Amino acid sequence: MNDHWIQRAKQVLPAGGLGNFDPEIFIREGKGSRVWDEDGKEYVDFLIGSGPMLLGHGHPEVLDAVSSQLGKGMTFFANNSASVELAEEICRAVPCAEQVRYVTSGGEADMYALRLARAYTGRSKILKFEGGYHGMSAEAQMSLAPTELANFPQAVPDSAGIPSGVRDEMLIAPFNDIESVSSILDEYENEVAAVIVEPLQRVVAPADGFLQALRDECTKRSILLIFDEIVTGFRLSYGGAQERYGVVPDICTLGKIIGGGFPLAALAASNEIMSHFDKSLSGDRFLMQLGTLSGNPVAAVAGLKTMEILRREGNYQKLMDNGTAVMASVKKHLDNSGQPYQISGDVTLFDILFTSTPIVDYRSSITANQSVNAQFNKVLRENGVFKAAGKTYPSIALTDVDLELTDEAIRLAALSLPAPG
Repeated sequence: MNDHWIQRAKQVLPAGGLGNFDPEIFIREGKGSRVWDEDGKEYVDFLIGSGPMLLGHGHPEVLDAVSSQLGKGMTFFANNSASVELAEEICRAVPCAEQVRYVTSGGEADMYALRLARAYTGRSKILKFEGGYHGMSAEAQMSLAPTELANFPQAVPDSAGIPSGVRDEMLIAPFNDIESVSSILDEYENEVAAVIVEPLQRVVAPADGFLQALRDECTKRSILLIFDEIVTGFRLSYGGAQERYGVVPDICTLGKIIGGGFPLAALAASNEIMSHFDKSLSGDRFLMQLGTLSGNPVAAVAGLKTMEILRREGNYQKLMDNGTAVMASVKKHLDNSGQPYQISGDVTLFDILFTSTPIVDYRSSITANQSVNAQFNKVLRENGVFKAAGKTYPSIALTDVDLELTDEAIRLAALSLPAPG
């Protein structure tokens, strides 16, 4: 059945896929911690929709909330009470948030965050980190995964169709290197509107003190600090990376979990910064933003119920325990494989990089042996573990049986690896 859909997809989709994942995999359904493909093969799911399904698939309370809203209407292009309630909860949970603006995707939220920083500061340049992912805007597609390792702060476009003028407004720095950031800002200080960063960059953890030093550099120079918390928001802790690391940005972007599996994202900041979305307050610095599905009530009720469940005692401990258990299995089975490897990231989001080079930034991460990684993930999938090539997303839905199956799949994957040399 998968082959049937592969052939049909090739006729109507570029490269036969949606651009997100292996186009030869068609997922038919998901329930709890498991997904099934069109051939009926069952997997323990460590992809979880690329992050949103922290509670697992089809949580009954979320389904009930969505079902109740569907009977009242699917979308209105007007204010709805659920979106207000969700914004209130975001503002309670997220330290930098006094007001919220909704969009439909995380990439859209990041795009507007950059535009908001430019509106607020009157400056145009943006500093981002090599290897940092901030969606599909022209700015975000600079030095995301460059094959040409240019000298900093030169930006390298990762996509065709981006005007050279965009490149000229982007500055690129190595993650976890505050000296390089400071040096770049010394040169361009009065031109930089914002520094945008994933607090946990893909699966590269921030060095001790790096985020606070970044905060201090931005404060000193009146530059806005943007945390891209599309992935880390409500995952690293209920208050996201801001709570986990104790550093508060000027603007943050949120997505994935706040929509409970539906298309919803947001940006949040202080009342002063967010006033640029209010034409009566911002004058010629008004930032126009609208979207047909922004603040969609179905997504809002799904997000509200998801966040209510996450607040219940023991759920974040369960998430961390599940991540810890998978990490322990990796160590148990790979320590004797002879392959150099590291578990990089956070207990709630991590992956295995087959390299002995300490992972501190994009350039160190690409020293990992990709052929070994591909073999390891191939055998995991053959043995019922479904994950992305570069990330492992634990969920609260994982059971002891799931963890036992995962442990066995990791054992077999480790045994399949070639001898190092």
